[in-house]
Amino acid sequence: MENNQPIIVKRVKKSAGGHHGGAWKIAFADFATAMMAFFLVMWLMSSATPEQKRAISGYFQDPVGFTESASPYAIDLGGTPTPAPERTLNPDMSETPESQPDEVNISSDMVETLADKMERERLELLLQELQNKVEENPQLQRFKDQILFEITQDGLRIQIMDAENRPMFALGSAELQPYFEDILLAMADTIRAVPNKISISGHTDAKPFVGRGDFGNWELSANRANAARRTLIAGGYSEGQVARVVGYASSALFDREDPLNPVNRRIDIIVLTKKAQRAIEGEQGADEGAAAPAASDAPPAAQAPNGAPGDPLPADQVRQRLNIFEDGALQFDQLNNQ
Repeated sequence: MENNQPIIVKRVKKSAGGHHGGAWKIAFADFATAMMAFFLVMWLMSSATPEQKRAISGYFQDPVGFTESASPYAIDLGGTPTPAPERTLNPDMSETPESQPDEVNISSDMVETLADKMERERLELLLQELQNKVEENPQLQRFKDQILFEITQDGLRIQIMDAENRPMFALGSAELQPYFEDILLAMADTIRAVPNKISISGHTDAKPFVGRGDFGNWELSANRANAARRTLIAGGYSEGQVARVVGYASSALFDREDPLNPVNRRIDIIVLTKKAQRAIEGEQGADEGAAAPAASDAPPAAQAPNGAPGDPLPADQVRQRLNIFEDGALQFDQLNNQ
């Protein structure tokens, strides 16, 4: 029987390089991870402080002392780990004076500069508050053209000036007009919120005072400044916060081009800086050492009906008690009768 089945021959082709599967991907991933960890360590070392580097070194030298004393991590976002000398296995970690933070030396000039900056910011806030009070108070808003605020070297200056048809005082006297008293009483409520002392000064124009021969613009300006002080005290301002009351007459004109301008008649209230206050108190201390004034020369302070000085008075009683200046002279008999 004859076999006609075809013969099939299989030839296997051999190649020098074959397919090795996906093992190279795992190796490449391990390499990339190692490089990432390396650069991460380099970045941490470059950004770490010397104290953190010493802490990291101490952690690897003695992990037991660190993990049982504070944070279990070498770098803790909540704070630098602290070694535990009583539990550490490394004797060198028991004495680490170099791990103490460096002392920061601040000079007295830097402290004074920071204090002056903070004080100026406080005065600027006070200025803004006073401006807001003038804008929000309908009674004060009518006189805002007569009230000026500015920050000077000595502190916050508040200038209240006469207008042509709206004087602060009666002609030739220290009798306050009602609207001027309202302004001062409103100012007292805000100024007393800061601990700074104040200086009050009175100014007149260059027109000669017509009256007694021994009474002139110097006496008039001083009496007006003192009348403003008495109003502030009656409005609740502390008398101990008044550093100085002085009269300048026409020696410091606001409008030098026109010495008779009504704006030259004004009252200046300066919320003093600490430096200006020390300068004033130093001058006063020297003057008192030379010749101390008699206590009887000072007029008694305005008091509330209950006899307690410094308590606020109603507006009508304030006007009645404060308008005791007539013809440029202080009427002490009126004061004693009040």
